[in-house]
Amino acid sequence: MTASAEPVLVIGAGVQGLTTGVVLAEAGQRVRIRTADRPQDTTSAVAGAMWAPAMLRPADRVLYWVTRSHAEFTALARDESSGVHLAAGRMAARFDLGDAVPPEAKLIPDLHRCAPEDLPGGFVSGYHATVPLIDMPRYLDYLVARFQDAGGELQLSPVPSLADAVTESRTVVNCTGVGARELVGDPGVHPVRGQHVVVRNPGIDEYFIELSDSAEFAGYMPHGDRVVLGGVAVEHDWHLTPRAEVSAGIRRRCAEVEPRLADAEVLAELVGLRPGRETVRVEVEHYEGARIIHNYGHGGCGVALSWGCAFEAADLVEE
Repeated sequence: MTASAEPVLVIGAGVQGLTTGVVLAEAGQRVRIRTADRPQDTTSAVAGAMWAPAMLRPADRVLYWVTRSHAEFTALARDESSGVHLAAGRMAARFDLGDAVPPEAKLIPDLHRCAPEDLPGGFVSGYHATVPLIDMPRYLDYLVARFQDAGGELQLSPVPSLADAVTESRTVVNCTGVGARELVGDPGVHPVRGQHVVVRNPGIDEYFIELSDSAEFAGYMPHGDRVVLGGVAVEHDWHLTPRAEVSAGIRRRCAEVEPRLADAEVLAELVGLRPGRETVRVEVEHYEGARIIHNYGHGGCGVALSWGCAFEAADLVEE
């Protein structure tokens, strides 16, 4: 890949935009990221976050994206500055998960079923697994530094329209998440509201995540001296202010699984809008003589898919 005279323009500085920017810049491209929000103010900053199998479509491409991302996060866990670490924990359900597991679960070397006595009350099935956990505030700072070290330019400057974007560059990468609904007029992308409660860590080093299709579930992820508690997934809800009753429900569900969380000091309550879509969109669109590479619609799996999607988006830039 060789650098062009004008920079590739990436729109958005969440995990998709920053990761794509890193891949492009480290491959020798001139890259400018324009963003309406600082990385620490994006939905990505609110995420839990963990690598895990992603039950999204298109399944064959998602398998590649999540596999590639697992390799990158596993490597990053050896770099203390990245905010990524490997953690043991449990993925459990209130119904029988059966014996079938997603293909990418084979990437987890220690995956094994939980014994009944290892499950919290009300849960009937689950797996132990060591996976990468990502401390998003630290990780986003790491990505920004890596992007700028590779020569990338980050501008706090909203992009009002694709017409505005293509006057700046003939190659645009759209990583706007739920913002793509307006930017590119895609009614298929919609908000899936998430809310987290961040507490001081009472001594927890293992994660827990409830596997559920419900809008409310239990999950907690330790990151050093803090633990991120979740969660909710409310379709078509644009409300960005934390709701007290939602936080109370999150704390109650998590404390039922891990009693030490019941009285943990609350450090923050956070809300983010995941970009829900029937399928993840990573593809090229031709617009006014320019090429728009779309990379959005990852739902609640944006972090888990980020490196695989970034490498594919970078390949599309090069074509």
